[in-house]
Amino acid sequence: MEYREIYNQWCTDPYFDAETKAELAQIRGDEEEIEDRFYRQLEFGTGGLRGVIGAGTNRMNIYTVRQATQGLANYIISRGGQEKGVAIAYDSRIMSPEFAREAALCLNANGIRTYLFESLRPTPELSFAVRKLACIAGIVITASHNPREYNGYKVYWEDGAQITPPHDKNILAEVAKVTSFSQVKTMEETAAKDAGLFWIIGGEVDDAYMEELKKQSIHPEVIREMAKDIRIVYTPLHGTGNLPVRRVLKELGFGQVHVVKEQELPDGTFPTVAYPNPESPKAFELALNLAKKIDADIVLATDPDADRLGVYCKDTKSGEYVSFTGNMSGMLIADYILRERTVAGTMPENPALVETIVTTDMAKAVAAAYGVKLIEVLTGFKYIGEQMKLFEEQQTYHYVFGLEESYGCLAGTYARDKDACVAVMMLCEVASWYKKQGKTLWDAMTELYEKYGYYKEGLETKTLKGIDGAAQIQELMREARENPPKRLGDFEVLAVRDYREDTRRDLRTGEVTETGLPSSNVLYYELSDNAWCCIRPSGTEPKIKYYFGVKGNSLSDAEEKLEGLKRALLEA
Repeated sequence: MEYREIYNQWCTDPYFDAETKAELAQIRGDEEEIEDRFYRQLEFGTGGLRGVIGAGTNRMNIYTVRQATQGLANYIISRGGQEKGVAIAYDSRIMSPEFAREAALCLNANGIRTYLFESLRPTPELSFAVRKLACIAGIVITASHNPREYNGYKVYWEDGAQITPPHDKNILAEVAKVTSFSQVKTMEETAAKDAGLFWIIGGEVDDAYMEELKKQSIHPEVIREMAKDIRIVYTPLHGTGNLPVRRVLKELGFGQVHVVKEQELPDGTFPTVAYPNPESPKAFELALNLAKKIDADIVLATDPDADRLGVYCKDTKSGEYVSFTGNMSGMLIADYILRERTVAGTMPENPALVETIVTTDMAKAVAAAYGVKLIEVLTGFKYIGEQMKLFEEQQTYHYVFGLEESYGCLAGTYARDKDACVAVMMLCEVASWYKKQGKTLWDAMTELYEKYGYYKEGLETKTLKGIDGAAQIQELMREARENPPKRLGDFEVLAVRDYREDTRRDLRTGEVTETGLPSSNVLYYELSDNAWCCIRPSGTEPKIKYYFGVKGNSLSDAEEKLEGLKRALLEA
């Protein structure tokens, strides 16, 4: 059907509730808005759904959530996983509790038991709960750090990681088969409870999760020694991190944790931030104000579903607070874990550090320094989680740390997704360890640069919305694929990796080899002078992303090289 026909159906069919029809009635004369809401079905990607909240097939609402869940239910039934059940969590976003409940009742109507958290929880706790409860799958209702008008739906499999091959493609196929709302099942909550299908979970899982977090501490004695001296400012940005982050820091003994009151309570409208993203300097304005008042050592922010961590640290020489990228904070934690486990003799056999292809190359140098295997995977923490599963199944390596450039990392194997709660805990321990030596985290970062090299990375995005935007993104990728540059500013292009075609072409010799990673619409350029860049469409937003990195002889040299590479890449 054409988009107008589908719009009329939603306006008249008794299946859709009065509130939905009233919302659609308000746009009756806005043809452009009607087209955008109904020109396609909200795409169920390899991770799930993400979109603007509202009525329409191209929006996040109870109907599109049910439709996706019916496809997931069909796949679970085909695998005989009904009895194992599905764990469901949600964050503080608008409609998150409603979407979580609708997903549960759809699964229940298909005879699948569900374990729904009693209130909002961090995404990594859902990852933990899937394995703790021996579920076949998990669902998290979240749009992570997207603007307030978004929500999303992420699917996890029984290993606790977001779905990867073959499950992602198989679930995608089942969702695609649900072409009519008449195929979608649901039931009343009271009936689901009476049937033993609808279960509420909370405290017991929280306690078990907390114990796993605290096990990651390497030097609890250092925390106890420095806990009264180190001043921490923390903001959950109106999300899920408030209770678990404060709890783990308190139980470890940190006594100077100052929470930004204006951003403490959950609120899906995010009244103090337009964009609840810990990568954004604006998200830190209130936290930095508080930090300056109390002379804080470290300033921390978690995103709404508490899987990503942003960091500022005081530079005592300048008196200013310095922003840390996800690469920087990740490297501080990685170096600390690898160094202290090596010194203590607690490093497991065949240790491995896992990072994505767009994460800092400093990780390679750090891993090599401690004799740790470095494994690269595609962008997305689910691929790091997949490696953890493969290590266990194949008995090859022991996972010690994983990170991605987008402010996410994981210490320990209790979860299979990035966890800002453990990142906060570990970074506060690292800060305590260095403060005992009279150093700040910025001093520690400077030492890493001096030891391993001045690695710097950047990310630029182009936002291209709507039908035309999607076409433009595809055209940009086609042009880059068919006409790769020979040079980018001062850098020669040495090789091109095309992950969609699984090829690595050496531009000097013409030799073509395989990338060894799954197919993905990603282009990666290996450049001269230890530089690189990468282009890919976003999997969750209407954006094309440009990643790039360099290695300099000093901070100023690295920054100059990075700026030159950025200009050349965006002009190419």
